[in-house]
Amino acid sequence: MDSEKKYGGKLYREKTRVVQIGDRRIGGGNPVLIQSMTNTKTEDVQATVAQILELERAGCEIVRCTVPTLAAAEALGKIRRQIHIPLVADIHFDYRMAIAAMENGADKIRINPGNIGSADKVKAVVDVARERNIPIRVGVNSGSLEKALVEKYGGVTAEGIVESALDKVHMIEELGYGNLVISIKSSDVLMCVAAHELLAEKTDYPLHVGITEAGTVQSGNIKSAIGLGLILHQGIGDTVRVSLTGSPVEEIKSAKLILRTLGLRKGGIEVVSCPTCGRTRIDLIGLATRVEKLVEDYPLDIKVAVMGCAVNGPGEAKEADLGVAGGIGEGLLIKKGEIVRKVPEDQLLAALKEELDNWNETVF
Repeated sequence: MDSEKKYGGKLYREKTRVVQIGDRRIGGGNPVLIQSMTNTKTEDVQATVAQILELERAGCEIVRCTVPTLAAAEALGKIRRQIHIPLVADIHFDYRMAIAAMENGADKIRINPGNIGSADKVKAVVDVARERNIPIRVGVNSGSLEKALVEKYGGVTAEGIVESALDKVHMIEELGYGNLVISIKSSDVLMCVAAHELLAEKTDYPLHVGITEAGTVQSGNIKSAIGLGLILHQGIGDTVRVSLTGSPVEEIKSAKLILRTLGLRKGGIEVVSCPTCGRTRIDLIGLATRVEKLVEDYPLDIKVAVMGCAVNGPGEAKEADLGVAGGIGEGLLIKKGEIVRKVPEDQLLAALKEELDNWNETVF
C-alpha cells in the first residue's frame, strides 16, 4: 500500500462513483456524509418525524427507516414530506416492501439480495429502482454470511464478506443496473477493517462504512472510533453510521467527532479538557460536561479548553481559541493563550458563553 493510501490520502474516496441520494451526493471525493437510523415504529409517522427532525438538528445528513410492513412503506411518503434530508428504506426478506417503499418516496433502499428471495424477486426490485433511478445499497453483514462461504474460508472472514458483497453486486449488475452503494459490516473491528481494505481495492462503488452491533454508547464509541478511524484514515468510505445501542442522536455526535478528529469535517466547537489531578480545585468534570452541552448549538469552527487549575491551565490552553481554568473559588478566562480576566467560579460558564456569543456575532 503506497504512502498516499496508508497515511490518510483520499485516493480511494476521490475515485469512487458519484451516487445521488435525494439532494445529497456521495462518492467521487464528496464530503463523507453522516447517517443514522430511526428506532421508532415507522408506521408511527408523528414519532418518526419527530425523531428525524431531532437527528437533523444534531447534524444527520441521511436517515434510514425500517420497512417491515406495507403500512410502514406507505408511511414513508408522509414522513418524507415533513423532513429535510434523504430517506432510506431498510428492507429485509420481502421484496414487495422494497417496491412499495420506492413507490412511496424512498430516496434509496437498503437490501441484501441474498435474503430477498429468488432471482425474479430481485429483478422486480431492480426494475423499479431503474425506472425511478433510485440507488440501491447492497448490504452484507458478517452474521449473515452464506454457509458456502463460511465453509470455503474456514469460518467468517474478511475475504468471505467481500466475496459475498461482490456476488450480490454482480447479481444486480447483470440485471443492467449500477446505481449502487456497498456496505459490509462486522462486529469484529479488525475483520471489518480488513474487509474494507480488500473491498476498496476491488470496486469503485461508494462505500457505506460502520461497525455493526458495536454496543452501548461507551463500548460502541470506542469500537467505532477505532474501526472507522482506521478505515477512513486510509481514504476509504463515503458515508458513515456509528451504530450504538442508545439514542440515535448519540450516533450523530460520535460520527461528527470522529470525522473532525480525522480532519474530514470542519465546523462545530471542539472541547478539550484536562484529566483531573490533585491540583484540581473546581468541579472540573461537571464544568467540562456543561461546557460540552453549551457549545452544541454554536456553528463555530474553534477549540475550547477546560482546565482544572490555574497553575498549568493557561499554558495548556494556549493552543485553544478560548479556555477556562479553575482556581480556588475563582477561575481564569483565556483567549488565544492570554488571560483576559478573572471571574468567580460560579460565573465561569456565563463568562465563556458571553465570549462565544460575541465570537458568534463577529464571525457571522
